[in-house]
Amino acid sequence: MTQNIQLIDLKRQYESIKDEIRTSVFDVLDSGNYILGPHVQKLEQEIADYCGAQYAIGVANGTDALLLSLDALGIGPGDEVITTPFTFFATAEVISQLGAIPVFIDIDPKTYNIDCSKIEHSITEKTKAIIPVHIFGQPANMDEILLLADKYNLHVIEDACQAIGSEYKGKRIGSMGTVGCFSFFPTKNLGGYGDGGIIVTNDEQLAKRLRILRAHGSNPKYYHSMIGYNSRLDPLQAAMLSVKLKYLDGWNTRRKELSLRYNEALKDLPITCPYAEDDRRHVYHLYIIQSDNRNELISYLENNGVASGVYYPVPLHRQEVYSDLGYQEGSMPVSEEASKRTLALPLYPEMTDGEQNYVISIVRNFFEKKVSQ
Repeated sequence: MTQNIQLIDLKRQYESIKDEIRTSVFDVLDSGNYILGPHVQKLEQEIADYCGAQYAIGVANGTDALLLSLDALGIGPGDEVITTPFTFFATAEVISQLGAIPVFIDIDPKTYNIDCSKIEHSITEKTKAIIPVHIFGQPANMDEILLLADKYNLHVIEDACQAIGSEYKGKRIGSMGTVGCFSFFPTKNLGGYGDGGIIVTNDEQLAKRLRILRAHGSNPKYYHSMIGYNSRLDPLQAAMLSVKLKYLDGWNTRRKELSLRYNEALKDLPITCPYAEDDRRHVYHLYIIQSDNRNELISYLENNGVASGVYYPVPLHRQEVYSDLGYQEGSMPVSEEASKRTLALPLYPEMTDGEQNYVISIVRNFFEKKVSQ
């Protein structure tokens, strides 16, 4: 019998904690503090402690977390920022919004993270920062990135929007660079019920500057020392996220369990399953496979009630808006190949073994039929 398996089921997670969520909402409403205030401060401290950082600054979304971080670090017109083309558009978008130039580096074919061996030759006198993206929940190679940053006096802005809870050699992601940026978009491992984001750092002065930037560049109120933004984490979101944070490690553990079940069940098929480095904790924001028959497989899954997703169909260096940067087809071959072959299978902590078994059976049926044709 055909089932209906979503890529992610947000309602199911809410149902499991709805009484706590509703209580947290009424706590905010009863408090009368609807902009920043104690609920945001509480979450900021909890996230800082969770990540092993000294400071956390709540902002309106993950994109703003990246944007304000770059701005606070003085990145501006003509500066160059090195990053990956295989990520969500916001990673490069924020660089361009400040008048800086994104410099794309191809990815490692196993992890999909930035290929650190290719970074140094692209560093110039204009380079001011590196933005590694811990893509799909697996940390980038921070040792090599931090070594290069130290050698060339560069800032490191960790785009950890997909990777909260992941670890690199025992250290939580977000705490190793100059700043770490997280998104609370509803589909993230720690997702809100709307937009939200946060920045973590160990730099006290940078934290102060970020707090000023998020509130129109003012401190105190109505006294403006810089041009800022209206980018404050909503206390309703903060209160709900505080509830969810205590469940995060358990949810991430379940994501790993499901991912390992997929790996075992699909390992004999002509697909590439996710690769996890031994010295890192992968939190499997998405379960990404590769197939030569990607588009056919997507259609077959859909016809059998299984949702899937493509992350990402066009790498950033080939986006129309960046055509003036001069990247040609073939200039980032690993990213370009991944964009043609990758897809995400359903994965979320509340997924049952039975539902996953159904997805596995549909994937296996697809390839069995391909062999018999």
